[in-house]
Amino acid sequence: MSDHATALAPFVAGLPKAELHVHHVGSASPRIVAELAARHPDSKVPTDPAALAEYYTFRDFAHFIEVYLSVVDLIRDAEDVRLLTYEVARDMARQNIRYAELTLTPYSSTRRGIPGPAFMEAIEDARKAAEAELGVVLRWCFDIPGEAGLTAAEETTRLAVDLAPEGLVSFGLGGPEIGVPRPQFKPYFDQARAIGLHSVPHAGETTGPQTIWDALNDLGAERIGHGTSATRDPRLLEHLAEHRIPLEVCPTSNIATRAVRTLDEHPIKAMVAAGVLVTVNSDDPPMFGTDLNTEYEVAARLLGLDEAGVAALAKNAVEVSFLDAPGKARLVAEIDAYTASWSRP
Repeated sequence: MSDHATALAPFVAGLPKAELHVHHVGSASPRIVAELAARHPDSKVPTDPAALAEYYTFRDFAHFIEVYLSVVDLIRDAEDVRLLTYEVARDMARQNIRYAELTLTPYSSTRRGIPGPAFMEAIEDARKAAEAELGVVLRWCFDIPGEAGLTAAEETTRLAVDLAPEGLVSFGLGGPEIGVPRPQFKPYFDQARAIGLHSVPHAGETTGPQTIWDALNDLGAERIGHGTSATRDPRLLEHLAEHRIPLEVCPTSNIATRAVRTLDEHPIKAMVAAGVLVTVNSDDPPMFGTDLNTEYEVAARLLGLDEAGVAALAKNAVEVSFLDAPGKARLVAEIDAYTASWSRP
């Protein structure tokens, strides 16, 4: 980390923040993962938190998916779901994250035998406790695991439509992009959007700009998860900027999965230079050895931001979140008050 980012670290640590692109299972801390692995000894996931660092070293995106799914397999009953969800919120509270849209993949749990109603009860119980006890407001994005195909899409849509929990605000699509074209998921996104859910698919992380166009044109994307390849298409950048369609940027994740070679080559600078609205996020933080504070420090270095610039970045996330208007106003006011008090001599 540069001296510039290091100097900003105390400001970033205390800054009230929102996070829009962060995965449920991918946010499991080494302590929780090790605890779950010990409860399920048939898993190949290490039970020693120290050994998890080596386990979380990824050869490429395909290897990341393989490791990720091995951790998913540790979530086997509603008690596991509730524990994980609440502990993720606890880690968020330590970073002064006030609001988060947590991406859940309910299909991964229901296909392992957790009944849909029990899953919903577990996440909602954790959500209410997190807000009351930790001051963290959680909302849900239900995510289709693309590698599981249309069967997963059908089940995810059914769960969203028939069992919609109170905290559900959006509908997503994750997993590998190569060999998983976006247009095939149009009917499912149409159903989700028909009940008022927002469309936030991953696109253009490990494939080219056409995947982003497909997400916009076929899935009605309101925000794009990653969008790393957008800078390869000037017309796409212009479209994103003109229509204020945000990119949920996850710098360290892109390096860990080899979607981008080095941080200095990360396209976030070109995105911002083109006038695209970006938010900064951690994706699967413990798996990538990061957290949201670190991602803000990385972005500050890459974009040459001072405290005011970092605060503006934080307000981007609030602005394009699916939090209600009063909640947005409160969080923006909190960011402004924090920044003003920091700047005061």
